[in-house]
Amino acid sequence: MHAASHELLLLPGFMLDQTLWDDMRDGLSQLGRLHFGDLGQDDSIAAMATRVQQHAPPRFVLIGFSMGGYVAQEIMRQAPQRVIALALLNTSARGQSAEEIARNQAQIELAGRMPFKGLTRRTLASSVHPGRADDQALLDRIQAMALRNGKQVFIRQLSAVRSDGYAALHKIQCPTLIVASRNDQLRSVEEAEQMAERIADASLVVVENCGHMTPLEQPVQLLQILSDWLISQK
Repeated sequence: MHAASHELLLLPGFMLDQTLWDDMRDGLSQLGRLHFGDLGQDDSIAAMATRVQQHAPPRFVLIGFSMGGYVAQEIMRQAPQRVIALALLNTSARGQSAEEIARNQAQIELAGRMPFKGLTRRTLASSVHPGRADDQALLDRIQAMALRNGKQVFIRQLSAVRSDGYAALHKIQCPTLIVASRNDQLRSVEEAEQMAERIADASLVVVENCGHMTPLEQPVQLLQILSDWLISQK
C-alpha cells in the first residue's frame, strides 16, 4: 500500500488538541488523509478509545501522543483488526501509582472550586526541554490548547486512570513505531524501551535535544521519522 493512501488517526495528549500537529500538518497530509480523535468528552481511557473508534474510518494508521498513546493501546485491545500500523509517541504502558492517582484527585477537587486559568507555569516548563523552559512562544501554544479545552476537560482527563498495560503489549501484531525524546521529563526512554521489547514488530527511535512536546519542539524531525516509517510499510 502506498503511504499516501493511508488514513491517519492522530490522538493528542493531556489538555492538548489537534493544533498539536499544526507544524507537521502539511507533511502529514502528504502521507494520508488526517483524522483527529477527541479525547475531551470522557473520563476513562476505555471510553475515550470507544469514542475515537466511533468517529474513525474502518481501518487506519493510529498515532498516539502521550495520553493519546494510552488510548491507542486501549484501541489495540478493543479492535486490533482496525489498526494497520501503530505509532506511540512520548508515551508509556506504565500504570499510575496510588500516589499519582491521589494527587490527581486533589487537583480535581481544587479545580472544581476554582476558576480554570490553564496549566501552571511549572507544569508547562516540565513538558518541554529544560533549555526551552523560558521559551514563552512555545509555552503559550501549549497553554492556549489547555485553555481551549477548559475546566471540564481538565477534570475528565485527570479522572482517567492509566492502568498498567505492559502485559498486553505482546498481543500487538501490527508494525509499531515507538518514539521517545532524550530530554523528556514526563516519559523516559527506558519506558519506551520496555514497550519496544514487548511488541514483536516494533522499532524505537530516540529524538535528541527534545523534551516531551516532540510535535512542537522537533516537528521536522518527527515528521521525517513518521514518514520514513510509513513509507517502509508494505
